Amino acid sequence: MMNMLAIFGLGTPEIIAILVIVFLLFGAKKLPEFARGLGKSLGEFKKAKSEFEEELLKTEKETMNDVSASKMEVRPSPELSRPIDVEVEKTTDSKPEGK
Repeated sequence: MMNMLAIFGLGTPEIIAILVIVFLLFGAKKLPEFARGLGKSLGEFKKAKSEFEEELLKTEKETMNDVSASKMEVRPSPELSRPIDVEVEKTTDSKPEGK
């Protein structure tokens, strides 16, 4: 089974070393502020993602409603269903092609 702390191919010792370095760089006072800001950023990202998905679904439903409304049965008018009489004139002085 895969180690739960193995992130991006890093093992437990590497992750602990990174956390110690971060703690030394930022100090005990700045870490809670940093974590709070990160949490707010993730919350805003999730909110924007859900709003975007809702907008996509709304647009898809509207499109499907428009398509179903436009698929009403269309019948041609009686004038268009009558055959058209076409007369073709034959000319006697025309030459056959290729000769």
